Amino acid sequence: MIPIATIKIPPRIAPLIEDGLVDDVIRQLQSGKEAAVYLVRCGTEIRCAKVYKEANKRSFRQAVEYQEGRRVKNSRRARAMEKGSRFGRQEKESAWQNAEVDALYRLAAAGVRVPRPFGFFDGVLLMELVADAAGDVAPRLADVDLSAAQALDFHAALIGEVVRMLCAGLVHGDLSEFNILISADGPVIIDLPQAVDAAGNNHAGRMLERDVENLANYLGRFAPELLGTRFAKEIWAHYEAGTLSPATVLSGCFEEVLEAADVDAVLKEIEDVRAEAIRRKEWAEAEELGLNP
Repeated sequence: MIPIATIKIPPRIAPLIEDGLVDDVIRQLQSGKEAAVYLVRCGTEIRCAKVYKEANKRSFRQAVEYQEGRRVKNSRRARAMEKGSRFGRQEKESAWQNAEVDALYRLAAAGVRVPRPFGFFDGVLLMELVADAAGDVAPRLADVDLSAAQALDFHAALIGEVVRMLCAGLVHGDLSEFNILISADGPVIIDLPQAVDAAGNNHAGRMLERDVENLANYLGRFAPELLGTRFAKEIWAHYEAGTLSPATVLSGCFEEVLEAADVDAVLKEIEDVRAEAIRRKEWAEAEELGLNP
């Protein structure tokens, strides 16, 4: 069980204690590129508080490919983010943090195994503690020794979660053995600030493929038969065809149908577009000279 001891209160968590949302900070669990995670006591429950680092104090870069498809409702904020002003950078940082919060609520509602969120307060995300069978903090998949059978079971479970996420419209975008926790009930997916909208991001299919390949490559160390599977393309094909659901039976085998391009048809279409452009230009010039009937 987790020992109840307290440490000095981090400044970002202090307002939550003043408001009665957090009672004590027990210890720091980890400090990454974008956030530090603390173990906190909230009444009789032990939870996690993810404290996002300020933009100038962290090294994680918000790649453009992750931001594609994320909508900003307020036009003033959108313009500021595009210009890169100080206000714009603050808004971009806020949008990045809110993306994880929104993803957690969305995925939890869809039944995906993610930590249950309890609220987001000025850069601090309160969420469920993922625990192991002994009640201690669950280890990362990367820190667990696996048998071949366990690796196969975890892979099947995680592919199911990837599918359920995609059915909810999201792709994790950075899934690996380092952001999967092994709880008493199996794998739990964490760290979602880079989650992308599957329908609104042109890179979503490629990101899904990378996520699934990461799972196969890591778990394939323990169960080599996973290394030759092609779940990603199979999943994405179902998604594009509108036939994907959490109940979809997957084989891990997929053969792409490659058709030879009709080069002549493509060239003809290009030539037609070019001819139309010339006609429009000539018409406009004649109109300007008053030569058109």
